[in-house]
Amino acid sequence: MECSRCGTPLEKPGDYCLVCETRNADTVVVHADPDHATLTFLDEDDVVGRTDIATTPEEDTDLEGRRLRNFAGRIADEVRRKRPEEVYVAGDRSVVQAVRADLHYTVYRVPEDDPVAAVLERRGERELDVVEKAPAEKIGGTHSTLIGGRVGQRAIREVAAHPHVKKVIPGPIEAGGSGARGGVRAKVTRADANGNVRLLIRDGSSVQENRVVTTAMDRETGERVRDDLNEALADADLDG
Repeated sequence: MECSRCGTPLEKPGDYCLVCETRNADTVVVHADPDHATLTFLDEDDVVGRTDIATTPEEDTDLEGRRLRNFAGRIADEVRRKRPEEVYVAGDRSVVQAVRADLHYTVYRVPEDDPVAAVLERRGERELDVVEKAPAEKIGGTHSTLIGGRVGQRAIREVAAHPHVKKVIPGPIEAGGSGARGGVRAKVTRADANGNVRLLIRDGSSVQENRVVTTAMDRETGERVRDDLNEALADADLDG
């Protein structure tokens, strides 16, 4: 494949051209299994290339952890070669978590039945505005206390880091009855008519409802953001 702008031969299809500094793939879709990943590179609606990466799981726990990090690193390296605008992932949660940790991109989850088709379908929808703020700048309101200690704070930051979230407004902490399941869990509720959602954080029998203002314009696009947020919480082992 040659660069779409200057015609320089590219080492791999969809690579970013270092000669004329041109992006030749605007999107990367990663479909990951525990021992294999397929990366599809899109330029607008066209598939410009695919790459397969394979690995062999290890029985030894220490070796398996190292193998997973190396596997995720190889996937991340392929993504960085493209310098895409968007990265989508589907598949094995452990691999996805490791890839997220290795990339400085916002990574969106899509259904794993046909992730490329899911991404192309999203292209037909109106694009949501992106909020260029650090997560800490998006958190505010009259209630400054956050439930769940460090874990609760991590859940709040995970949601605030999403590019389609404008603001997270913590609510009051309400004590519930006895017998509730222990541990800190977080879940994003269904979107309202304006596309905004609620982040519920439970710590034992107590719960905090946090308002999440998004850039979605209606319930349908708000549900898309909700799905992304719940997947991000699950990938961070914060869902429940």
